Amino acid sequence: MSDPIFNQKDHPPEESSLKNTLGKSYPALKSVILHITEQFGVITEEWKFYGKNYGWQLKLLLKKRNLCFIIPEKDCFKIVFIFGDKAVSEVGKSDIPDVLKNELLSAKKYLEGRGLSFMVSERSHIQDIQTLIRIKVNN
Repeated sequence: MSDPIFNQKDHPPEESSLKNTLGKSYPALKSVILHITEQFGVITEEWKFYGKNYGWQLKLLLKKRNLCFIIPEKDCFKIVFIFGDKAVSEVGKSDIPDVLKNELLSAKKYLEGRGLSFMVSERSHIQDIQTLIRIKVNN
């Protein structure tokens, strides 16, 4: 894991610094947020500091339900999902790439579920993210 970009507890990311850091992937992040809002309603964007080693991460919530985490990196971002058993099964039936399905299925199972994370640059994986969000909301 690379060092977190935003790792100062007293300095949560501002929109301008986030935009500069994400670069060409910034529109992809905004597209993900817009899609969720259009499809499922108003979401909460909550910045949380997880310590100097993990830095600030953006948590996206629908009502009080955690949808995903966004971890800013230079010119890209990592998106992290946690899926319960039923959702894992649905992901397995979906049309997302096999490499993502295999990563999820081989992930260690915790009480909260299994994690799936991947890097997003520019508009890569937007359709996959939309599919995963739909599965997360419906399960």
